[in-house]
Amino acid sequence: MSTALDPELFLPEPEPRPVKYTVISVDDHVVEPPHVFEGRLPRSLQDRAPRIVETSQGHQLWEFDGEKYTQMGMNAVAGRRPETMKVEPSRFEHMRPGCYDVDARVADMDIQGVHASVHFPSQITGFCGRVFSGASDPELGKATTRAWNDWFHEEWYSAHPDRIIPLGITYLTDPQEGAAEIRRNAARGFRSVTLPERPHNIDLPSIFDQDHWDPIMRACVETETVISLHVGSSGMQDFAPGCPPMQVGATLFGSQSLLACTDWLWSGWGRRYPDLKIAMSEGGIGWVAMLLDRLDNLVDRSGYGDIWDDIRPAEVLTRNFWFCTIDDPSTIDTRYRIGVENICLETDYPHGDGTWPETQAVIEEVWGHIPTAELRAMCCENAAALYRHPLPDVVLPLDESGA
Repeated sequence: MSTALDPELFLPEPEPRPVKYTVISVDDHVVEPPHVFEGRLPRSLQDRAPRIVETSQGHQLWEFDGEKYTQMGMNAVAGRRPETMKVEPSRFEHMRPGCYDVDARVADMDIQGVHASVHFPSQITGFCGRVFSGASDPELGKATTRAWNDWFHEEWYSAHPDRIIPLGITYLTDPQEGAAEIRRNAARGFRSVTLPERPHNIDLPSIFDQDHWDPIMRACVETETVISLHVGSSGMQDFAPGCPPMQVGATLFGSQSLLACTDWLWSGWGRRYPDLKIAMSEGGIGWVAMLLDRLDNLVDRSGYGDIWDDIRPAEVLTRNFWFCTIDDPSTIDTRYRIGVENICLETDYPHGDGTWPETQAVIEEVWGHIPTAELRAMCCENAAALYRHPLPDVVLPLDESGA
């Protein structure tokens, strides 16, 4: 695969930025290279594995189980000239190699000063494995799920285990199989699993279905696996006729996270399993303080929320949930209501919302007024604790004592 960058499509190669903040990004993405599934499925299923095909227009797409999947949205536009960006990069050479090559990815992390990163899958999995879980042949779905995880572990994570925080997918249709895959991954170092934020929207049992989801929840608790819920992993909201769907959908990321978080909170999984950890990904934090206020009102004034006699809903939210922000310039000052310890940073490489390569400058511009201890917590320490990933020997910015 060619790695030469077309100067008509790409900006000049950036110099490494000065590092003022130690960063762990809790939401970045891989773009799966064409060879992900080669030789990773049983022989009887290998010829039905996902594969890259070319259209008559020369676009490269994934094909699987009779369907085609694009890298839709502004999914892989890091480094592109703004005037050349389209909704869809149509070929791999229209993307920076850091999108699909792990060594190039780590080099791009170095350019923006990112110590470590959580990497979500892309469109061929539906961000959460839902494409494979919905395969017409369950055995094919299970095999492709395992194959993706094997590729991620063997090629992507193991090449740079000090820089990559391993996140896996699981089989969602059969909860026993799903739990087993979570345990298999955890045994080889995976720290998180991505699940659909609102599974009933993609024809899976509702998150309120205790019988279906309990094996998966127990597996996550017992292996300390963080549940990561990515915006769009169960599709987008119902669009009004005639609206520009990409623009409306991207505008409403926060509301999608609010809906998903509310479902997961009132499902009671956090109350049932106090050690369960749920990370809301790419939804920002602007809605979280409002949700906490509303939860308290439901208990203290209206009475609508007074259904748990042992714990307040807001306590479950701040104990079991973490929230992810690119910058939130207008709402970062709600962090005390949310809990500084519940906020993590993302760079969203290589998406259109991403801050690469200017992440360090964005932090300084938007968060520069924040005390050092809080900066360290939100930029890296919270994520390191949540995902059990080591910090570097020196964490920036230094505190008042120089440590």
